[in-house]
Amino acid sequence: MRRLMLLRHAKTEIDAPSGHDQDRRLDHRGRHDAAEIGRWIGRHPPFPNHVLVSHAARAVQTWEIAWEAMKDAVPAPEVELAPELYGADVSQLLETVRNASVGDPKRLMLVGHNPGMHEVAAALAGHGDADRRSALADNLPTAGLAIIDFDIDDWSDVRIKRGRLELFISPKLIKQTSGE
Repeated sequence: MRRLMLLRHAKTEIDAPSGHDQDRRLDHRGRHDAAEIGRWIGRHPPFPNHVLVSHAARAVQTWEIAWEAMKDAVPAPEVELAPELYGADVSQLLETVRNASVGDPKRLMLVGHNPGMHEVAAALAGHGDADRRSALADNLPTAGLAIIDFDIDDWSDVRIKRGRLELFISPKLIKQTSGE
């Protein structure tokens, strides 16, 4: 069994002072949402044991803030910056996931960007709760997390529509279910 956790970066400023998209940072809501999803992850094992993070400032900040919110409850995963996640499409993201077989983590998290993260989540989730899959089909919002399980022994065996969507959650859905 392998678990893939796809986390989209949190809400960002519209433009970076440098003018470069990769330098865009989280805004106030984004920092709050990154902490919220981090706290949620910290309360819901199993946890990722390997995390690949896009090198864009907003993805790095999302991971750092989420990690800070969960670190007291979660064993420290191996974390790597993965420039290939920036602007990646479905085929590039699939290649990244399949290449995880080298280190063979059981639970892999990617922290990246739409549209690729949304598209790969929708493409991989062939099974699971129909309502969750329908909600995910609409969008993977900022700070949204899709958790997809695969009944495989090696990441190189990941295939389109072969995953089971275990969970789709976002700060907005957390707030709705907590009654706040």
